[in-house]
Amino acid sequence: KLKYQIVLVDENNYHQFQPLFYQVAMCGLEPSSVVFPLRRVFQNYKNVYIRICKVKSVDIDKKVLQTSLGIMNYDMLVMATGATTNFFGNQELATKVIPMKSINEALYLRNAILEDFEKALSTVDHDPRQGLIDIVIVGGGPTGVEVAGALAEMKKYVLPKEYSELNIDEVEIHLIQGGKRLLPGMKETSSITAKKYLEDLGVNVELGVRVQGYDGTIVQLNDGRKIRSDKVIWAAGITGRLFAGFPDASIIRGRRLIVDDYHSVKGCSDVYAIGDISAMISDENPRGHAQVAPVAMQQAESLGKNFIRLSRKKDPMPFVYKNKGSMATIGRNKAVADLPKVSFKGFFAWIIWLIVHLMSLIGARNKVFVFINWVSNYITYDQSLRLIIKPKRRGETLLNEELVAPKKAK
Repeated sequence: KLKYQIVLVDENNYHQFQPLFYQVAMCGLEPSSVVFPLRRVFQNYKNVYIRICKVKSVDIDKKVLQTSLGIMNYDMLVMATGATTNFFGNQELATKVIPMKSINEALYLRNAILEDFEKALSTVDHDPRQGLIDIVIVGGGPTGVEVAGALAEMKKYVLPKEYSELNIDEVEIHLIQGGKRLLPGMKETSSITAKKYLEDLGVNVELGVRVQGYDGTIVQLNDGRKIRSDKVIWAAGITGRLFAGFPDASIIRGRRLIVDDYHSVKGCSDVYAIGDISAMISDENPRGHAQVAPVAMQQAESLGKNFIRLSRKKDPMPFVYKNKGSMATIGRNKAVADLPKVSFKGFFAWIIWLIVHLMSLIGARNKVFVFINWVSNYITYDQSLRLIIKPKRRGETLLNEELVAPKKAK
């Protein structure tokens, strides 16, 4: 018997698998391989209703959501809104850099990289050409490391064949990390290994350096140096995706909601939070759990089981996180993996990374297509997805056709 009516509210009609966004941006995977339609996921669940809209605010006392579709009432609210890019209050950066927290941003980055290489072929002056071909990545976490590694492999294996007119040795990839080491959430040995892998691939790794400003052309570092680049990929941090209506006492640094061991939000009756938006504070985790996918998945399972227990008049169970390890891939046969009792690097860690991410994808089709792409890329050192595709509205297409169409003689 169905105990709950579930309304899933999202701005998009698809689920996004964020760990593989960088492979879409680097032309390694199709966008459709890392997204999956929500209605397909829940098509056999008759008590699940999906509404595609934007949530503007919540009234905790009245139990009402204000959305772009109008007002929605709820009995219990589960916040699983995730996180968005953190620009640390620098609005100029927000308008100039390229984040990568959505499939749209990954596609934008792919187009930007390919377009700039095409422009570089026709650019004579050295400085403007250097700005087109040099790339800066800010942030030395898993996303920054994986993007830098993928770009380095593109430079090594793809650019010499497809952009032979360019001097590939002039292409520079910079990874800027404000902390003292890469992958701060992993063991120090893994951080050292990741840095060596990247440097062996030709990446300029800068530790203990911060970006002070960027005007769209020049990156200003806090040590006074400047780097010319038309593309800055921002992977330097995240902040909770939180809408208006929550009391200040419920929110901590990073725009996260304070929750207890049962995922209930502090000071908010019948409101729960899981994943990146939540902060379950304890002596072991004074800032809450790490904002990573395994935590969110375990919290979702915990809350779901507690709702079932409540429907059966049973007491809920407190959440206990089981750390199964963390990993990052740098490139072909190059990865690091920290398991609870042992760490790996190299080919074996790379295989573990591939298996874990392949099995985490939703849908058999996505798993098959990603596997085929990976095998093909491994064998051929090539991808066939380096396409510049920009969606246009019909009116824009017609206008462009009129501008270039030859005029009839009178």
